[in-house]
Amino acid sequence: MIVALLNQKGGVGKTTLALHLAGHWARQGKRVTLIDADPQGSALDWSEQRARRRYARLFGVIGMARDTLHREAPELARHADHVVIDGPPRVAALLRSALLAADTVLVPAQPSPFDGWASAEMLAMITEARAFRPALVARFVLNRCPARTIIARDTAQNLADHDPPALSARIGQRVIFAEAARSGQLVFEQNATGAAAREIAPLAAETERPAP
Repeated sequence: MIVALLNQKGGVGKTTLALHLAGHWARQGKRVTLIDADPQGSALDWSEQRARRRYARLFGVIGMARDTLHREAPELARHADHVVIDGPPRVAALLRSALLAADTVLVPAQPSPFDGWASAEMLAMITEARAFRPALVARFVLNRCPARTIIARDTAQNLADHDPPALSARIGQRVIFAEAARSGQLVFEQNATGAAAREIAPLAAETERPAP
């Protein structure tokens, strides 16, 4: 299974979600490879920080910020249970290649008025990719949700009948995600029973079995 985290808008938490999905599946004993397709290389930086601190290796991280992803990622998937692609913002050729590589595309977005953050171009790319990959699954993921806010609830309701719809699982706005990233860790390593770790598990499960 190849899962791509994509959104042309930067700062929506693609890398954080990609790392934590990969880490969750690796903890389940699955063979996982993460492709860092963002020229900024944040996932690679996290992996290097982890190696410097001599934390146990959970999954491989490969830099592949090039528009041949749709040919190379399926080759990697032959030797893994899950391949997770951390996509780039604003680089159309890379985004298209990641879309053609993926079985499932997750579009992270922060709760806000729908017209303010939904990328018409991103949605058009998904439609375009489905002409070549009719079985491509696409879902929004509400990320960095402030606790108990009306706007998060309203955004989820607005997306219920949208194409693509939003997953039921949501990720909160939590400082521990930033703290884990700086240290080369994942939230379950800092607090295995905390709210952040508990939110990743249903996201991972729903990604593997998205609602029809």
